[in-house]
Amino acid sequence: MADKQPRNFSPHQQKIIKRYYDNQGDLKHQRLAELVGELYLAEGKKKAKAWADAAAAMTKLGVPQSRIDHLLKQAKPALVAELVKELEAKKG
Repeated sequence: MADKQPRNFSPHQQKIIKRYYDNQGDLKHQRLAELVGELYLAEGKKKAKAWADAAAAMTKLGVPQSRIDHLLKQAKPALVAELVKELEAKKG
């Protein structure tokens, strides 16, 4: 089995990688906000996929599973939009 050589990133690359990981929370919030629009517009299989993606995004953001289950059962994009507003208020 060959040993992997450690990667030697340049200082510029290291800064880019650090900024990416520093902004993970913002990126997850933004993704959930984008999914709200998809939930309103999607139909059929795409709508089911959008709900699954929204559930995954909410899990990554630390939303309690009971709340995620409630939102999925209600299947109302407006409720997810309210959650996005709540998360933004907590963040800011």
